[in-house]
Amino acid sequence: MGLRRGASLPALGRALPNEDADELSWLLFRQDDVISLGQALDHLSRKAIRHRVATGRWRQVHRAVFVTHTGPVSTVQRRWVAVLAAGPIAVLGGLTAPQVAGLRGFGSGAVHLLVPAACRRGPLPQGVRLHRTTHLPDEDVLVVGQPRRTMPARSIVDAAQWAASDGEARAVIAAAFQQRLVGGDELHRVLDRMPRLRRRRLIASTVTDAAGGAHSLGELEFLDLVRRAGLPEPTRQKVRYDSAGRRRYLDAYFEPWQVHVEIDGGQHLDPAHAWADMRRQNALWIEGDRVLRFPSWALRARPTEVIAQLGAALRAAGWPG
Repeated sequence: MGLRRGASLPALGRALPNEDADELSWLLFRQDDVISLGQALDHLSRKAIRHRVATGRWRQVHRAVFVTHTGPVSTVQRRWVAVLAAGPIAVLGGLTAPQVAGLRGFGSGAVHLLVPAACRRGPLPQGVRLHRTTHLPDEDVLVVGQPRRTMPARSIVDAAQWAASDGEARAVIAAAFQQRLVGGDELHRVLDRMPRLRRRRLIASTVTDAAGGAHSLGELEFLDLVRRAGLPEPTRQKVRYDSAGRRRYLDAYFEPWQVHVEIDGGQHLDPAHAWADMRRQNALWIEGDRVLRFPSWALRARPTEVIAQLGAALRAAGWPG
């Protein structure tokens, strides 16, 4: 049998069950070796379930949920445990749903579930956060894939409104655009359907800026500084081509004055990344651009100095402001 229900650890690179495998084996394969009591009773007696737990083949991880091994519970299995513990109308939402789709840069942390507002549930497993909503249309739920989860646009909007801070909310939105998980139109459609959304104004403005090319939290903060200072607004993610014909993107480009600003994040501690950026900067200088570089921390700790240097560069390049 391709799926060994009695294995001591979950299989890596899971193999499909054999064609003659029973329905229980296929169910466990689909659910990453996690099963609810109700599902188990469709295939086994209570005595058989108790025997599997007593002999160590299964482990009870919640009052009515089991994993069919005795090793560590993986991140994927934790999501299944959460959904099965909450019941069939629960869906993965918030940060958890885009993490299933590949969102990077945020720790696995809690498992976020979304249920209708009228839904009542008993205690859920540790690390599960339950959110209630009065608005969950079919178009906001992914119809393929398991466990069920909200669509990327709805997921990112919810993740932003549930975030611990405004900065985290903006970072989630920027990362989703940077990693090409969402687009501006679909996010605005979700916002149009949710007029009472928490942080709605902040989310809407961040979505607009991210759709316009500000694909990191540093770039969003820089754009805020520029606007507050009354400086002209730059083009974001301006496309340029290097001497080898490769496409490059400029963080912020004040095109009429050929002033280019790079926002340096943590990746610039890596020598390879740093040299690549220096080489690109040198090429821009050769072409006649003025290039300014600011570390992302300076945007928060030294905003006056950042704006002073930017204003000086723009005036030196001919801006009459």
